[in-house]
Amino acid sequence: MSTPITFEYPLNERFRTFMRLEYLFEQLDWFIPRPDVWSTRTAIDALLDIITITTRADVKNELTKEIDRHIASISRLTDQPGVDPDALEKVLGDLAAAGEAIQQMHGPIGQNAREDEFLKAISQRNSIPGGTCSFDLPQFHHWLTQSAEVRQERIDGWLHDIGPTMRGIELVLALVRTSAPARRLVAEGGFFQESLDPQSPAQMLRVTLDGDCALFPEISGHKTRFSLRFMRAEGRGRPVPHESDVPFRLSCCVL
Repeated sequence: MSTPITFEYPLNERFRTFMRLEYLFEQLDWFIPRPDVWSTRTAIDALLDIITITTRADVKNELTKEIDRHIASISRLTDQPGVDPDALEKVLGDLAAAGEAIQQMHGPIGQNAREDEFLKAISQRNSIPGGTCSFDLPQFHHWLTQSAEVRQERIDGWLHDIGPTMRGIELVLALVRTSAPARRLVAEGGFFQESLDPQSPAQMLRVTLDGDCALFPEISGHKTRFSLRFMRAEGRGRPVPHESDVPFRLSCCVL
């Protein structure tokens, strides 16, 4: 049996930022432990993207607000029948710890990395195709020839004040993803649309298809309405709309 494929779509700018950062954090987690030079280069690229995002957006403040909102929402479930009090207490404790760790950070997220002159030099050349090759950045080339342990120590210093943000975003997104059960629906003629409750705004849509479906959804939406158009890849050509009915599962994640 094929593994189902889930496509996610954020419904507000806050969650777009969180999901982009999550994507970059996953790159870091994958490439940092690997000792080869190309993995280190890829990890540095992800780190520079994280710095760019957290410089442009007030992620620290937005994440703190989201954690506080989650704590308030989940706390209201305390007296609900069928709620596991131990599980609830653990979730609230994890959120409180994440929020406190972020509040204790001095300065903006990633300050250690964004103020590092070595990383600034790499960032300036990174926008040029091939701009971080050895003749452009001999210092970078020299550092990459150092042992994996030496490189890891430097990277750990850059990530020191990014860790709490990684943990906070991981918690928030995990809670939102599990906040609503999946409904089995059918997109008639490959198209589906639905209204959303503006009084209880959803943060994310999750569309799940069978792994052997050979289709993918193009999703558009905002806080009051969304639509799905299922597309079929056509070899090397442009994808085309699928015009038959498509069974799928949908979660409108609200917390």
